[in-house]
Amino acid sequence: MAEKSAPKPDRRTFMKTTAAASAGTLAGAVALNALSPCLWKEHMVFDRNGSFWSGSLAQPNSPLQQDTEVDVAVIGGGFTGLSAAYYLKQAEPRLRVVLLEARRCGNGASGRNGAMLLTMTEDRYMEWSGDPVLDKRLYDLTVDNIQRLKNLSQQTGVDAEIEQNGALQACNTKDLAEQGRSFIAKARPAGFPFEFWDQPSVSQAIGTTVYPGALFDPNSGQLHPGKLVGVLRAAAESAGVEIYEMSPVIQAEPGETVRLITRDGKTVKAKHAVLATNAFTSKLGFLRRAVTPIFEYVGITPALSETLLAQIGWRKRIPFNDSRTEVFYLGLTKDNRIHIGGGHADYVFNNGLREPTGAQQRFARLREELGRIFPPLACVAFEKTWSGIVDYSVDQTPSVGLVPGHENFYYAIGFSGHGVNLTSVFGRVIADLICGDAKEWSWLPYLNRLPPYTPNEPFRWAGVQLATEYYRLSDPKMP
Repeated sequence: MAEKSAPKPDRRTFMKTTAAASAGTLAGAVALNALSPCLWKEHMVFDRNGSFWSGSLAQPNSPLQQDTEVDVAVIGGGFTGLSAAYYLKQAEPRLRVVLLEARRCGNGASGRNGAMLLTMTEDRYMEWSGDPVLDKRLYDLTVDNIQRLKNLSQQTGVDAEIEQNGALQACNTKDLAEQGRSFIAKARPAGFPFEFWDQPSVSQAIGTTVYPGALFDPNSGQLHPGKLVGVLRAAAESAGVEIYEMSPVIQAEPGETVRLITRDGKTVKAKHAVLATNAFTSKLGFLRRAVTPIFEYVGITPALSETLLAQIGWRKRIPFNDSRTEVFYLGLTKDNRIHIGGGHADYVFNNGLREPTGAQQRFARLREELGRIFPPLACVAFEKTWSGIVDYSVDQTPSVGLVPGHENFYYAIGFSGHGVNLTSVFGRVIADLICGDAKEWSWLPYLNRLPPYTPNEPFRWAGVQLATEYYRLSDPKMP
């Protein structure tokens, strides 16, 4: 049997427990599970992005004005959709590629995230899977993609503020630190450049003394998400992609020719279509049972003075996240703002997309945690706060490929917090699939492999609530 590292309390375990709880609740209720989509209709909601990063998003293009026929229609103007459209036009300039965005490019998770530019996928990041050869190949792929993003930023002249100074996964307890040290002992001989940092090394880099150790990946980093949207948008439009914004697709009809209908009643017929809709995918009636939309929260401080920053001691601009189930992740921007995200995540019944009523409590918890990590910031108020939806899968695995049962309908879902980097990798995969170059990706374990089944309502909601409460009680208590 392949060796596997000792389990740690993180969101991989959280989603697996959610599945187990849901399955237990599901027993004896198969009929209700089957009827659920008819009983509870999902509703499309496209709220305005009010994140700090959104200030760098471009003004929206005009909506689609008339019915049209194209070679490829891309639904969604985030990282996935923009990169898929760009790589398609790069590979086949003759194709007519149209992208339809509900509000403006970057309005969803692509413009609201925690700005960490991580390697790997969530299910394998800083984990010993037992298959180091495959893990190393995935690692190299995502490291290479960061370089591609840096090159694209230079080519477009749009500075995405990409800093590849590495990233830390901080260990919240001494036991987790020892597990981390054991992981590094196996990862280094397998070719990974990861390092274990003890408490003095962590403190020297990011100032705080609350973590007894951390795992360091020198090839990860951070960026400005809104400006990365600008990079991908500029690249796509320069390549000839037609981008229509304020054009939400409300109906998608697969077939030999895909037929898309916008809210304004305009129709797009396409030979191929791409669902680059992530947490919104189920609203069009697809992949409802593959991912769960989870609300996460972020807050950012005003620009800090050099004096206060020196007092905090964050000497190296290295982003970090901790090792709890209710994970917190932090970054330091180029203009000296500290942003913190994570903590308690929320699920709204029936894959709901409206921000939960308890959001202010979540933001207060972020401030509390920021003050615990950096006591000089205990009384510093956030300049901005925002929420966003992440598409989590039960086993934290992403998926890309053809929608089951269709030959010209493509998707990419389940990034589970690693989407800033991975979305543009999957954009390349989709482009190659449409162009008939799938052979290059035959080794990819996430190709045409949907995440495990997640039950419908009310079992999904019950499972998430049970799992959330369990891990709130079992997470290590911080001093």
